[in-house]
Amino acid sequence: MEHQHLANAGQESHSPAPGEDFSKEKPSFIKRYAYAIKAFTIFVLVNLLLIPTHQIMNLIQEREQRSDEATTEISSKWGGSQTFTGPIIIIPFIDTSARGAANHRSYALFLPDKLSINGELLPETRHRGIYQTAVYSSHLQISGNFAAINTDIPADRLLVNEAVIAVGVDDLRGISNQPEMKLNGQSHIFSPGVMIQSVFHNGMQAKIPLTKTDSGWTAGDFSINLDLRGSGVLYFSPVGKTTDVNITSNWKNPQFDGAFLPVKSSIQNSGFTAAWQVSHLNRNFPQSLTTQNEVNLRTADFGIKLFLPVDGYQQSTRAVKYAILIIGLSFLVFYFIELLQRFSVHPLQYILIGFALCIFYTLLIALAEQLDFSIAYLVASLMTIGLVTAYTASIFNSYRIGGGIGGILLILYGFIYVIIRSEDQALLMGSLGLFIILAIVMYFSRRIRWKELKGND
Repeated sequence: MEHQHLANAGQESHSPAPGEDFSKEKPSFIKRYAYAIKAFTIFVLVNLLLIPTHQIMNLIQEREQRSDEATTEISSKWGGSQTFTGPIIIIPFIDTSARGAANHRSYALFLPDKLSINGELLPETRHRGIYQTAVYSSHLQISGNFAAINTDIPADRLLVNEAVIAVGVDDLRGISNQPEMKLNGQSHIFSPGVMIQSVFHNGMQAKIPLTKTDSGWTAGDFSINLDLRGSGVLYFSPVGKTTDVNITSNWKNPQFDGAFLPVKSSIQNSGFTAAWQVSHLNRNFPQSLTTQNEVNLRTADFGIKLFLPVDGYQQSTRAVKYAILIIGLSFLVFYFIELLQRFSVHPLQYILIGFALCIFYTLLIALAEQLDFSIAYLVASLMTIGLVTAYTASIFNSYRIGGGIGGILLILYGFIYVIIRSEDQALLMGSLGLFIILAIVMYFSRRIRWKELKGND
């Protein structure tokens, strides 16, 4: 009886309690860790969406290459980048030091004692299709004088009767007048080509008479009026013992470049003025030299670049580099909303939203080719934010959530725009912004009850 009682007691202890359902199964691994699997899926999607952004980067490079080709085409017809070098006196002489050539010629170069260049730069923008480049016309008044020529070359080897004054010009197609030089009041006409290709790749020269005095051979004072066209860049070589260059222009965005900056400059809405003063002590070649040694008069060039204020391709490239931030943070916000609202967003909907965020960059590139970059960025971002906001509101069936997503995207795109435009402070602002974003994400993640998301074990 006692054994039977114990058996009955055991049966009673295992009998189902009221309301207990033994048919309820333990949640599967996928259900228990669905939130973690979803997070991993979103991570994979973010990385997959970086593939289209890489293709967009290639698109930007292709469009930029076409822009460069258009610039080259315009320059080939108008005149390329220009560097004015000279004038200098070139005198051939018999070089007896050359082996195996009794009558081998070398050349002696004599630089001016004083060189003064006053010029007016008249820029304009030329278009080829949707692409543009800056070209210019210039009126240059070059003047100065040569000191007496003293050289160690024996007089019987110096071919003074073949002396010329040469001027270097990078692209002769840009010369738009017949340059005339006055030397001691006498006119001399330039001819294309220079006898020393190792010194001037391109240029012009005029044969001149030299006068013999007690102090040596002299050429005297000179003046040249030159109308020169070019594209983008105008440089000068400081070949004078003292070189003074004064340039005025109506261009609002000059970039002073090269070995020397102006000693005086003024940039206003009406244009700019700039003045350079360079001494022979500031450069690395003497006032007289020969081609027996390596000659390079271009080591101290300086001048002006006509800077176009908006480079849409460069700014678009910088914007694409932040695509991971836009896509990643957007998906993170969606994921948090899912957890807080206990609402599941389908992976396909994540992909569609990601594509909408990627299309922003193609819109930006296309609009930046037609409009100012700031306006293009504003239009492209508003179109993207509007599309994502409307789609989000339809997914969650809540205008409040849709508006919240739109507001977050508006802040993100505004933050990226500020970083793009603030080149000098981009790293500082980007680092501070990411720190603040991380702090906000960590704060809101505290509101999620992670243990409850596992379900019952």
